[in-house]
Amino acid sequence: MIIYLHGFDATSPGNHEKVMQLQFIEEDVRFVSYSTLHPKHDMQHLLKEVDKQLKLSDDPAPLIVGVGLGGYWAERVGFLCGIRAVMFNPNLWPEENMVGKIDRPEEYADIRSKCVSEFRRKNQGRALVVLARQDEVLDTGRIEAELSPYYPVVWDDEQQHKFKSISAHLRRIEAFKAADPGTPLTQQPA
Repeated sequence: MIIYLHGFDATSPGNHEKVMQLQFIEEDVRFVSYSTLHPKHDMQHLLKEVDKQLKLSDDPAPLIVGVGLGGYWAERVGFLCGIRAVMFNPNLWPEENMVGKIDRPEEYADIRSKCVSEFRRKNQGRALVVLARQDEVLDTGRIEAELSPYYPVVWDDEQQHKFKSISAHLRRIEAFKAADPGTPLTQQPA
């Protein structure tokens, strides 16, 4: 099972395209939607929904995949639910770049301060990061500097922020999902 989390634009047709692409490697892809406007509520909602999806599946190696803001949530929710995550251009600092777009962006800073201490160190190797060199929204160099000590980082030279096509990374995602879920990856999956 793959759980897919959309980015800030929940209604983008690109979400359906990415779900369809993920179905090439996993028949069971589940789209979990959230408001994007109320961070604390979104976190509670996502934890509840992901837990529910995990209980409805017998997949021994479920995966959570998110793009942009969905990548932010995929990392945290994946960690808290004990599953691996794949993040495409994760928006790691929404409290900085979502001001004026959501009601309470400062809640992201509050979520960060209340998160398990050193959660990335504890989650080391249990997430895969795919960054677009052409991201027109986020500073992917800053994201790489933040995440590369903990997770394998893969660069994409073609895509932009919304990652219209993830097809070039499907084999890598499939290998990441198939790897022993109890063992952190220390190298990039093939």
